[in-house]
Amino acid sequence: MNPDKVVSQFELIHVIVRFGLGSKVLKEAKKCGVSGGTLCIGKGTIQNKLLKMMSITDTRKEVVMMISNPKTTSKTLQHLNKVFHFDKPNHGIVFTMSLNHVIGTSSCQRDKEERSDDGIMYQNIMIVVDRGKAEDVIESAQKAGSKGGTIINARGSGIHETSKLFAMNIEPEKEIVMILSKQETTDFIIKRIYDDLKIGEPGNGIIFVQDVNKTYGIYE
Repeated sequence: MNPDKVVSQFELIHVIVRFGLGSKVLKEAKKCGVSGGTLCIGKGTIQNKLLKMMSITDTRKEVVMMISNPKTTSKTLQHLNKVFHFDKPNHGIVFTMSLNHVIGTSSCQRDKEERSDDGIMYQNIMIVVDRGKAEDVIESAQKAGSKGGTIINARGSGIHETSKLFAMNIEPEKEIVMILSKQETTDFIIKRIYDDLKIGEPGNGIIFVQDVNKTYGIYE
């Protein structure tokens, strides 16, 4: 690894919006200095009694992930909120997390300004499970106080995640569940998921938690 290629003091921006808006989010972010991003298709859970009565319990989402320095991040979040109105209910969710290093891109410039430490209020719980079990994760999390989450399709290649078909190794599809929680409820949510999904058994899944710096669009 070339030390000159390692850059620190970055943030990862997550923007979760309804299907079809991801490209527009990227376009607006680039106006603020963000060089680009990655767009994933996901599914968001809905907490609405009327929609549940109509059997509409989830909706397609797009998850946009972008990297920038804190100064650019702050400018970008303010601009995106102005354009997409994340301060209004059901218009999307934005949150950011700190990154220690970014390797492989020269377009991000280091922010030399000091960052303020406002304390951590929210955390992002990431759960990776076999396809078909994400809804079970959401259900367990809600029993522990979660308001819902976002599901993203993925693939696994761990030592416990392969099966064989005609003597050929098959990598099963995975689902990634993203759940934002207040710091004081994170442990309760994790324990419920861990117990219900038997995460402690090999191949049943992985849970990890990341601190969130800033949020838009979260309503209690």
